[in-house]
Amino acid sequence: MTRLHKYWLKEFFKFFSIIQLMILVLFVIIDYLTRMDKFLNSDLSLIGAFGYVLLKVPFMFVQLTPASILLATITVFALMNRNNELLAIRSSGISIYYLVKPAIMVGVTLGVLMFFLGETIIPISISKANFIKYNTIKKKKNYFSAKKDIWIKSENRLIHINFYDPVNQSVAGITITSLRKNFTLESRIDAKKGYFETGKWVFEDIIEQTHAENTMDYDVKLYDKKHIPLTFKPEDLGDVAKKSVEMSFFELKKYVNKVEEEGYNARTYKVDLNGKIAFPFICIIMALTGAATGMRSFVKENIPVAIAIGVVIAFMYWIMYGFCLSMGYGSILPPIISAWAANLFFLCFGTLYLINTE
Repeated sequence: MTRLHKYWLKEFFKFFSIIQLMILVLFVIIDYLTRMDKFLNSDLSLIGAFGYVLLKVPFMFVQLTPASILLATITVFALMNRNNELLAIRSSGISIYYLVKPAIMVGVTLGVLMFFLGETIIPISISKANFIKYNTIKKKKNYFSAKKDIWIKSENRLIHINFYDPVNQSVAGITITSLRKNFTLESRIDAKKGYFETGKWVFEDIIEQTHAENTMDYDVKLYDKKHIPLTFKPEDLGDVAKKSVEMSFFELKKYVNKVEEEGYNARTYKVDLNGKIAFPFICIIMALTGAATGMRSFVKENIPVAIAIGVVIAFMYWIMYGFCLSMGYGSILPPIISAWAANLFFLCFGTLYLINTE
């Protein structure tokens, strides 16, 4: 590694650390203060509430890293531009592509770090944060979620949901067991699928078994469609269902395969699975785009404009990335295309932007 590359890396990590630290501190303060009323109304102490917020810091670090890479890269090249360091380097016959090498190396390194955190620390920290949120803050203690199954205790009923689709807000593989006051079986309802319509749960392909008390007899009835009054809503299931961010890439891949083998639609999770690979790749694109922006001639006299451009680029990426994922969830785009479309677009944009700089 040359001295020029070492110098650039030293400056980059200085600004990257400052930007990342500032944003994370602001996140912790704002998240803590805006939820203060919920913390006070819960069984959580203020110190415990602060620990709850800190559990989300690894996830926010990963989410903010691409934007911080972009802003730090723009800042380093902009300062080199203003101090005529870029001019001196070009006068020595060194191509700007030589200066981009450490930026790409940083993008690759931080992209790998993001993936590593997503495989190790983040699933654990987010799972613990969600457990505190739903069991202590929201006090949904009658809801229990495993990797795939959701169990709900509602009055004298024990409800098991085999699969929940958060996009369509539908459920599949439902079993509702009702108990009498003496804890003997009263009835059991099995439904193939269900959905929430006009404020009510509607289930299809139903087998209802009613147990006659003090006998071994069952009255069995079949229904094509039936409304069954339940106390929970789809948003309640969305809260407790295990989310993709709580699973590592390989755990989510195993989950997708299992869901598909059982005949359920795993499109939502397949989009998130591809997103776990696609999202870290944006670090390289942000490094390229940041380098191209910081090298522009106008930046020499107006660094704040360059920073503003960086913020706009990061904002536009988030909009496009979220929009493409939504189209994947809605079956408009295949999962792999929806996860990678924004990256491919910004890769072409960043490459052309850099070539134009030369």
